[in-house]
Amino acid sequence: MSAPVFDKAASLKYLGLPLDFEPSPDKHPIEFLTRYIAQLPPHILIHYNTVTTPKQRTTIPAIRNRRLQYTLQNPPELRFESARNTWPELWQGRERRGKEEGEDERAWAQRNFLQGTQQHVGKLANLLAEYEEEREAERIRELRRSRAPAQDEFVPEEDSDSDEEDEEDERATHEPPEEESPAQAKASFERLLRERFIYGLLDNIDYDKVDWDETLGVEHDREAEERWFEESDED
Repeated sequence: MSAPVFDKAASLKYLGLPLDFEPSPDKHPIEFLTRYIAQLPPHILIHYNTVTTPKQRTTIPAIRNRRLQYTLQNPPELRFESARNTWPELWQGRERRGKEEGEDERAWAQRNFLQGTQQHVGKLANLLAEYEEEREAERIRELRRSRAPAQDEFVPEEDSDSDEEDEEDERATHEPPEEESPAQAKASFERLLRERFIYGLLDNIDYDKVDWDETLGVEHDREAEERWFEESDED
């Protein structure tokens, strides 16, 4: 099945622009959107997902601001429990994975298997729980192998020099970094998710509902974005 063909005429007609207008919506969609995203309705904007990627759209200030505003709403898919299961390769916590899934298997066996023959039920429940923990742990390992991101792929280009200097300082001192507490690890994970979402680097998430949502704009969204990134640099 062929990919849908992007029709630049819809945008140009809506804006009252000629068909030969430059930058062209189909040849230079990012430049075009940077100029006109605030003037185009969602039913036209949605078609730009066929000619742009979430990562490419990160360069558009209005879209970065919409993503930022969305993260500030604490959406369910970016909350810790849900996100840890969706992006396990980004979570560096040390807790035993699969524990919750194993408890579900144990509870099922205790309720439904052999109708209450306690000796057999207990053995099966424990066995199923152990198997489920092993399956979940293997699933996490496989996801981390297949989806592990490059360490610096989401870091803005202007930050690369300072990161390299930090790494050199750390090697020079030969001091191991302090281990994060569980609360710090959780906070770091949630912040990493927000950063990767804003930069268009998360898979398995619906960017369209955010990028084309004009209600996420705010009057001082540029100032809000700058404050957020300044706080990120301070951390």
